[in-house]
Amino acid sequence: NTDRIHGWQAFDFLLCDSQQNKLCVLLYVVLISLMLITICGNLLVIISIIYFRYLHTPTNYLILSLAVADLLIGALIFPLSMTFSLKPCMYIKNFFCNLRNTFDITISVSSLLNLCCISVDRYYAVCHPLIYKTKITDCVAVKMGLGSWAVAILSGTFVFLMFFIPDECDTSCTFTLVVTSMVGYYIPTIVLLSMYSKILVVALRQARSIHNKTSQNTKSKAVFSKERKATKTMTIVIGIFLIFWVPVFLSYSFYPLDSFILYVLLEPFNWFSLSNSMLNPFIYAFFYTWFRRAFKMIISGKIFQGDVTNIKLH
Repeated sequence: NTDRIHGWQAFDFLLCDSQQNKLCVLLYVVLISLMLITICGNLLVIISIIYFRYLHTPTNYLILSLAVADLLIGALIFPLSMTFSLKPCMYIKNFFCNLRNTFDITISVSSLLNLCCISVDRYYAVCHPLIYKTKITDCVAVKMGLGSWAVAILSGTFVFLMFFIPDECDTSCTFTLVVTSMVGYYIPTIVLLSMYSKILVVALRQARSIHNKTSQNTKSKAVFSKERKATKTMTIVIGIFLIFWVPVFLSYSFYPLDSFILYVLLEPFNWFSLSNSMLNPFIYAFFYTWFRRAFKMIISGKIFQGDVTNIKLH
């Protein structure tokens, strides 16, 4: 535990040696800005999908579930992490630290499982387009989203209860972190990479096929183009998510080593992973014209000036 204590003391000294430390003030200004951007951006996504009927599709329902997780990261995890960021929550059994870890694990696992569900949706859309609409319906998408949250809540409950085991944290905390890393990150990541590898192969084959068939009708090309764009966008979302979360989960995996450097870097890695939640709305707005138009209508207040729920956003 000595390395842990020294690591957190070093991090505390570097960032917030005193209340008047300018670096500390700047840090919290940046974190509050990230929090507000995360909340506002994901609120736009949630309102857009719920309000506009044009966006009521299975893929968007899964994006909605992911946006809810990102919103909760901004509304819950950011404030809790800002409050206890400089406290040694990793080894002290404190109720609020435990609460932070529970919310952190629950929402993080939910995000990754929702991305797995999106990969299944994209797999059927690209690899089995003829049966996509019968396999992935609105009801199925809602059940997938709810199932992801159910598994995430069970994982969070497990983490919450593990910290009440009357034992040294070296045993219970290490076991919890290693198991959580395996179940909450590595296994879903393998599933994601496998699914998208298959999708990439099939998408490239379909692109060559359509390019070679000059007689291919315009409607088929348009449908393929739309699905390809959706798959490309969600691939970027998933790729960025995995990149942002690699450092913190690798840190959790090496937690038993009690490395001084690990405990100095763990909190910055955690903030790096949390900042991923603010990016998705920007990605949707950049790649999807319908999300971009929905955002503009919400921000300008047009949705309050009349019933525009049925408006075409393309």
